[in-house]
Amino acid sequence: MIRHAAFALATSLALAAPALAAAPPKVSIESFTQLKTPLPYPYDDTAAAKATNAAVAKARAKAIKDHKLLLIDLGGNWCGDCRVLTGAMDLPELKSFVERHYEVVTVDVGRFDKNLQVPAAYGIHQRLEGVPALLIVEPRANKLLDAGHEAALADARSMTPQALADWLAQWTK
Repeated sequence: MIRHAAFALATSLALAAPALAAAPPKVSIESFTQLKTPLPYPYDDTAAAKATNAAVAKARAKAIKDHKLLLIDLGGNWCGDCRVLTGAMDLPELKSFVERHYEVVTVDVGRFDKNLQVPAAYGIHQRLEGVPALLIVEPRANKLLDAGHEAALADARSMTPQALADWLAQWTK
């Protein structure tokens, strides 16, 4: 009887739990100080809203076609954490993982005063809590998956590279 109850409980928990995420890659460095320098400047700070909207739409269409998630990276080249994130995502093992699971588009938000129509399209109308702010989007439904966690990497430099990889992996299947 106890065995059946335990099995029933385990089964119901397994059915209620979200799909298991893909295993994160093992990152080859222990500290962001080991990243190749100079760190990249990933954001096009000259892109107007129309071009930014087009880039997001194109990335979403590609994500749908390739059965990936859409990762919208909101930030600015002035932001050290944004540059660290990009440098880490350029590590071969993380780059391969991200390319397998995400279609990535970067959006320059200036000093929180540009291209704010992008987060607004996903229900974020208040000031961003920090950058980088990552929007993890299920592209078919155009639904934000990481609502409430967009600014989790805004202090990326205080994380370990492996923790960053783990965070990215948790949204995948």
